[in-house]
Amino acid sequence: MITIVAGTNRPQSRARRISELYAAQLREFGAAAQILDLAALPADFTATALYHNVGSHPEFNELVAMASTAEKLVFVVPEYNCSYPGVLKAFIDGLPYPGGIRDKKAALVGLSSGSQGGLLALSHLTDVLMYLGTAVLPSRVRLPNIEASLTTNGELHNPLFTQLLREQAEQLLRF
Repeated sequence: MITIVAGTNRPQSRARRISELYAAQLREFGAAAQILDLAALPADFTATALYHNVGSHPEFNELVAMASTAEKLVFVVPEYNCSYPGVLKAFIDGLPYPGGIRDKKAALVGLSSGSQGGLLALSHLTDVLMYLGTAVLPSRVRLPNIEASLTTNGELHNPLFTQLLREQAEQLLRF
């Protein structure tokens, strides 16, 4: 099973829409995929599920299990203030350590309203994942000016973006 992490807790996010497109692409290739949407995180998880509360929050534990039991991961990451969302970092910090996503393989997709496509966000996340022992696919997809290409219905109207996601999905399956 490949778990796709929609890397923000913003409801109905662009990251979720891209995650759905990625999942459909993986299924087209015959791979099983599921979406771990950080919008499903309990609002109080940083106080009730981390540190001395590890393992005591059933809703948080379900999301942790989706990441921990995945064969591979895809992180769809919006750029927030030249990095990735703090909620994604808090979620990663709540994963079992050592363990959790150690020895997993991951692909990264960055989104931004600006022209960089989440370049710095993906760089920061790569550093964290590699520290945790997660192998990161060298091909990182960056989708700049995403609002011009992605509809609110989740349709992607940019052939290059569609091609990049497809090519990365193929690479992830071989990775």
